[in-house]
Amino acid sequence: MPLGLTHTPAFDNAERAILVGVELGSTVGIASDDSLAELGALAASAGAEVAGQVQQKLKNIDPRTFIGRGKAAEVRELAHERGATLAIFDDALSPAQARNLENELKLRVVDRSQLILDIFAQRARTLEGKLQVEIAQLSYLQPRLTRAWGHLSRQTGGSGAGGGRIGTRGPGETQLEVDRRRVRERLTRLRTRLRDVERTRSIQRQRRLEVPYPTVALVGYTNSGKSTLMNALTDAGVEAANRPFSTLDPTIRRLSLPGKSTVMLADTVGFIHRLPHLLVEAFKATLEEVRTADLLLHVVDASSPLAGEQMEIVDRVLEEIGAGAAPRLIVMNKADLLEFPPRVTNGFETVAISALRREGLDRLLHAIARSFASLREEVSVTLAANRGDLIAMARRDGEVLSEEYHDGVVAMRARVSVPVAGRLRKAAVA
Repeated sequence: MPLGLTHTPAFDNAERAILVGVELGSTVGIASDDSLAELGALAASAGAEVAGQVQQKLKNIDPRTFIGRGKAAEVRELAHERGATLAIFDDALSPAQARNLENELKLRVVDRSQLILDIFAQRARTLEGKLQVEIAQLSYLQPRLTRAWGHLSRQTGGSGAGGGRIGTRGPGETQLEVDRRRVRERLTRLRTRLRDVERTRSIQRQRRLEVPYPTVALVGYTNSGKSTLMNALTDAGVEAANRPFSTLDPTIRRLSLPGKSTVMLADTVGFIHRLPHLLVEAFKATLEEVRTADLLLHVVDASSPLAGEQMEIVDRVLEEIGAGAAPRLIVMNKADLLEFPPRVTNGFETVAISALRREGLDRLLHAIARSFASLREEVSVTLAANRGDLIAMARRDGEVLSEEYHDGVVAMRARVSVPVAGRLRKAAVA
């Protein structure tokens, strides 16, 4: 595999794949059957055709092949019978387990993390997204180089009078060492470029704070309808498809609320069961939009029988990125598919909507406005009459209750957010 590519073309030709899942008896999180069904959706999203699946209950993982030789033989026979060339495991495999499984199964083997990385590589559109994904891919690849190339035992140099070609004699360096060095160098260059891009995003975020509009971030499990809601509220034109990780790159749009207040609405990447930590690390700058948001809209697929488990997974990821204590509204999407209204959850205010049918959006907008109402204060200031920029800011941010012009000044009373109130007071004339 050439270095520097952000997409490994593993799934471009609709490969037939066998899914392999293991149940260890844990009752925490999503059950094995549901997790394997989700893996099938991920495989289809990546471009693979699911040819069959194998499940196994285990007390302990086989350290050599993860599933043991007997089950490996079953997977090999099923793959031969169904014409599959790929085995996708629902769990993380060590480099040694993946190598041993490929030898046992006579198939290419990928695990859940590698599959998600492949999907991210296909979907990234911006420079920042591509850099983040490639960093995650190469970080995943580093300990697996011994199985990534077939030429790793070759020497680039050789000792002795007859060893090697002219110009290559010497102590020598194995191809594996060369590949590892190239990966390290590539990662260093990518991280330097990503820091430059992140610096630009940080400057843009600081400029938004200076306006300043509060920020509302959409978060939720993948395929819960965040992008559909973003389009319904702002006409952003974000791609919305019924598949996992339809959109990766963050989108930010202005949103007007009842009472003439304005917020910035940010759509972010969705979360998922067993989201690779490498991706969380690589996308930390993107997820900064979530961490710094004034309010989170936790979008839930209310029609999913796993809605509760998915909410818990999102909560854990929010804790991991430092946004666990952020104020939030629970948005129960796809409520039109339910026979009964969804119940209130987690002690947060809950709003039932259908983003696709644009039902309940007014209730949602009023709920967002109520959340910010407590963060506004009434301020009375006297400004120079030529500070129309501040008067316009007060109108955009909140509500101007009165304004009187006389002798080159304007006496204004307004109900605005705390940052805007501070700016008005700072600019007030004696």
